Amino acid sequence: MAYKQLFVAIGMIVAAAPVSATQSDPAPAIAPPGDANTRYCLRIEAVTGSRLEEVKCWTRAEWAEQDVDVDKEWAKEGVKVIA
Repeated sequence: MAYKQLFVAIGMIVAAAPVSATQSDPAPAIAPPGDANTRYCLRIEAVTGSRLEEVKCWTRAEWAEQDVDVDKEWAKEGVKVIA
């Protein structure tokens, strides 16, 4: 009898797991507005030989020097804004 209850409990957990894993807050389509000193933090590729993802926080001008359009990349790689 205890095995039957355990089986039912595990079945409910497994059934609920995909539902909770797919629910997340969608990122805004473009970066929030800011002034010239506002820094936008974006995820960047890991350095070769490392699996650790890195986050850089630069102003729009600094991202533009690296040929990155903050508004275009924000939906995919945006992390936070530092005003």
